[in-house]
Amino acid sequence: MEKVAKFLKDAETYYLATVDGDQPRVRPFGTVNIFDGKLYIQTGKVKDVSKQIHANPKVELCAFKDGRWLRVAGELVEDERIEAKQAMLDAYPSLQGMYKADDGNTEVFYFKDATATFSSFTAAPESYKF
Repeated sequence: MEKVAKFLKDAETYYLATVDGDQPRVRPFGTVNIFDGKLYIQTGKVKDVSKQIHANPKVELCAFKDGRWLRVAGELVEDERIEAKQAMLDAYPSLQGMYKADDGNTEVFYFKDATATFSSFTAAPESYKF
């Protein structure tokens, strides 16, 4: 999982895919954190992506860097603990102007039953489950 988090942080931007009814939706994200041994992402409850995750928590993300790409597929589970939210905000101080752990908007999700696959055009894929 640390290898996954490092790749996502190094890439700086990854793209998260959700489903809105029968329409796929993809948007850029940049937050990733390991907390309590789980891989977390962050968003705001007022955003459409939040509503889509709550309606269907199965998501996939993809990032690309230096000729390699990473896909992570799994289910997102909301963690309502202030500590989990604060850990994310501590990892990304720039977010603290827009989000607070107890603002009623900030939410964090961790991956459950995830499969991460590193790929490139020059090497065999590597997969990890967490």
